[in-house]
Amino acid sequence: MNPVLAVPAAGLLGYAALHDLAVRTVPNWLPALLLVIGVSARLLEHNLLAGLIAAGVAFAVLFAVWLVGAMGGGDVKLWAAAVLLVPPGWQPQLAFFVNVVLAGGVLAMAYLGLSLVVPRPRASTQGSHLRRLLRVELWRIGRRGPLPYACAIAAGGIVTLIPHIPQNLG
Repeated sequence: MNPVLAVPAAGLLGYAALHDLAVRTVPNWLPALLLVIGVSARLLEHNLLAGLIAAGVAFAVLFAVWLVGAMGGGDVKLWAAAVLLVPPGWQPQLAFFVNVVLAGGVLAMAYLGLSLVVPRPRASTQGSHLRRLLRVELWRIGRRGPLPYACAIAAGGIVTLIPHIPQNLG
């Protein structure tokens, strides 16, 4: 992937992860912007049709997962848009899927483990934004709330994209 596109794509994935961590939503403009970057990448690499097919299949499957309540709608849109960032083909697409699922598993295990040992913090509006975010996250962990799965999608996307960025940037 062109580094001019890969760097903002990685930044947007990172922002999506942080936003999901903070408020458990993924703003609609984020997957839309990733979609634009993905279409641009596929056009530059002359494989737009294959990329659109892969993203469409991913969206259809993930939409079914959303219908049964196993995933949030923002995560579905983010994951489907991120599929377009990855070069089409079985190997890179499967690597992306495996990376996201593994990152999600690590995230789930961490939250499950932490839910057993983390005490519930008291409610408070005192402190910095980071401190309040941490307090809210500890509260969510204590209640076994939903996972910020955009973190897993972002991690899987970034790890998958790194080998596809040309090494001769200079």
